[in-house]
Amino acid sequence: MLGEYRIEGRGAAEIAASVESAVGSGELEPGQLLPPMRELASRLGVNPHTVAAAYRTLRERGVIETAGRRGSRVRPKPATTGRDQLPDVPAGVRDLSSGNPDPALLPALAPVLAAVAAECDRAPVLYGVDPVEPELERMARTELAADGVPDGPLTVTSGSLDAAERVLLAHLRPGDPVAVEDPGWGRTLDLIPALGLRTVPVAVDEEGPRADALRRALESGARALIVTARAHNPTGAAVSAARARALRAVLGVHPHTLLIEDDHGHGIVDLPLHPLAGATHHWAFIRSVAKAYGPDLRLATLTGDEVTVDRVRGRQRLGPGWVSRLLQRTVVRMWADGAVNGPEVAAAYRARRELLIGALADHGVEAHGRSGMNVWVPVPDETAAVSRLLHEGWAVAPGARYRLSTPPGVRITVSTLAPEEAGSLAAAVARAVTPAKGGRIQA
Repeated sequence: MLGEYRIEGRGAAEIAASVESAVGSGELEPGQLLPPMRELASRLGVNPHTVAAAYRTLRERGVIETAGRRGSRVRPKPATTGRDQLPDVPAGVRDLSSGNPDPALLPALAPVLAAVAAECDRAPVLYGVDPVEPELERMARTELAADGVPDGPLTVTSGSLDAAERVLLAHLRPGDPVAVEDPGWGRTLDLIPALGLRTVPVAVDEEGPRADALRRALESGARALIVTARAHNPTGAAVSAARARALRAVLGVHPHTLLIEDDHGHGIVDLPLHPLAGATHHWAFIRSVAKAYGPDLRLATLTGDEVTVDRVRGRQRLGPGWVSRLLQRTVVRMWADGAVNGPEVAAAYRARRELLIGALADHGVEAHGRSGMNVWVPVPDETAAVSRLLHEGWAVAPGARYRLSTPPGVRITVSTLAPEEAGSLAAAVARAVTPAKGGRIQA
């Protein structure tokens, strides 16, 4: 059934991680049948409910599928089923699960696109042009320098995940371990095994990845680190000045680590950036415009060391060639015109986060959300909490979509939360969960 591979673990999270790691490494192949729950429980010496919880987590993450009496098996194409693909929200239920920005805070695209299209009609972009709009590069460099990001070559990709994928492929080989935030962005956690790489979880608190956890990950052999600078999804963590110094110290001992830093919160966060960029020989710093200007503007700027950016540019030339200069000029025009009032947007999201966190605290419920548009609530049972909230008219995202070995939680997107909703939502959450103990969001 499983060949030579032995599933290991005593807790549900450990068992699920063992299976997911084997799927990512290829030791468990698509379509391979897993042991019946009672059989595996007996083999591991655990309660069958523990294995059931592990299998449920794996189903929610899109790693396995269950067909009644025919048992559970590795999905035929597990890498194509993202763990952050949320189910449809029933009519009449308030959707706080999507992770989307508030449409009311996004700039109008139609007039800008029309103006830029007219410019392109007069002087069409043809094959062989520079892949980066000069004015976009100038503006991006100015802001990067102001935030303390080291100077380096710059290119443009189709969003932050596209940039991360290209950087990983530029340096790593199948089977290489990658240190990732836990909890972390679900699509990143899906991307790593899809590329044939292995995830190594690094615990996160409100100031970002923990230095001790990163040290263990790198000492265990992790060859790369992906870190979110601000507006961490799902916890809202933001790397503080003190944490940046601690992480830089760890990376200084492992200078050959590939560092990928994602600042997708740029433009919607009012906390200062404390970059890690430059702490290792090979690094990449990514800024997406999706959260501030709209998810359909598939554009991110990428800077880094010369070798990394050159490899990304070279591979890009062999594929798409470049990111639409029309989109680049659209971003330039909106950027120059101040179409997004960054401080105002950041203040709006901060007010909504703090309102909900305060209301939850009044009910004795622990919650986290230092930056961005999401609030993370530790819970003892995700399935029960999500179901109860859905029954009461609130759709939230189960934490299993964003974590590896971190204790359970739910993610609540507050981007469109109205002030009058915070109290009733907090009361519903309090009824749905028992506050987690320990005061921590890390494992």
